Amino acid sequence: MTDNNAPLSLELQRKIDLLKQRRKPIELGSITFDSPLLLAPMSSIGTAPFRLLMENLGAGGTVSELISCHGINYKNIRTRDMLKIDPREKNVGLQLFGENPEAMALAAKVTEEFGPKFIDINMGCPVKKVVGTGAGSSLLKDTSTLGHFFSTIKKSISVPLSIKIRLGWDHDSINAMEVIHIAREEGVEFVAVHGRTRAQQYTGKANWELLEQLGEKAPLDIIANGDLHTVSLVREKMKTSKCTALMLGRGPLRNPFLFLEPYINEGEEIFFTPEDHYEIVKKLVEYSRLYAFTDHTLLVSIRKHIIWLAAGYNNVSYFRDILFKTPELSETLKITEEFFCTQKDKRKRLQDHDAFMTSGHG
Repeated sequence: MTDNNAPLSLELQRKIDLLKQRRKPIELGSITFDSPLLLAPMSSIGTAPFRLLMENLGAGGTVSELISCHGINYKNIRTRDMLKIDPREKNVGLQLFGENPEAMALAAKVTEEFGPKFIDINMGCPVKKVVGTGAGSSLLKDTSTLGHFFSTIKKSISVPLSIKIRLGWDHDSINAMEVIHIAREEGVEFVAVHGRTRAQQYTGKANWELLEQLGEKAPLDIIANGDLHTVSLVREKMKTSKCTALMLGRGPLRNPFLFLEPYINEGEEIFFTPEDHYEIVKKLVEYSRLYAFTDHTLLVSIRKHIIWLAAGYNNVSYFRDILFKTPELSETLKITEEFFCTQKDKRKRLQDHDAFMTSGHG
């Protein structure tokens, strides 16, 4: 097994550098991002090591996993650890969730001390344990409270404030435009919109017709989010969308080069190999060692990423079974190297229509 602290191969780094040079920076509010493709906040995934990896692989900016304002205010050690930003990260936002404006403002003030480029409010999470407290997408139910909610948080910080919302609570209460207008009045700088309602959770299709209407008519810059899992769809939306930016969530988990591949020109012979994917595994291990307390916690975190990255290659079911039976990190990496570096088909074959993590993370 090769050294986990080794740099990426010259060939892989060459491909990455070439495609990153083709990106064009964009502005969202007062912030300049390196490209219009941003990493979505994902629970238990958007950690500092993963965000850093995605930035290195072309993400124009990233957002952390959702972090409880109450955990911050109660000085919970694990919660405050979630606020840590790697010094190599460039364009990162930290996302908070909570239902009480004063508690959110206090937490936002603490969060700002960790050095984020912006602070984001989670108003889109549909899971019961968040919604049940009045946070997440539950905040969309009563817009009369949002002006005070936004202004209280905004007054407590000096960095830009953004929000991530859904189209509405359900099909009968689509109110994203109303929420965006209120946000603008209170100094929110840009808005990410997931193209589903809370009632949809992560089922069905994102409503791109409504997302495009927001991109065209909303008074703030819109980041469109939903179902951007494939290179072809991301490339199409980059050309045609009226939204300022696009947010990729679940797609990069199986294809870590999704922020770069849309910049490959038609007919150009650039593609990422199984060996490239194994190098990405090693790099994530390297970054994660700085934040994991034990080899076991590191193994649990890395194993899920390995399984996602293996999707689309041959014998993945057999490989997955072996991984779950392997209790040591070093042996896991040996098995992983063998899997990726002995693939006869050098191209990943993902089905565009495959359902993926429909229980929700992004």
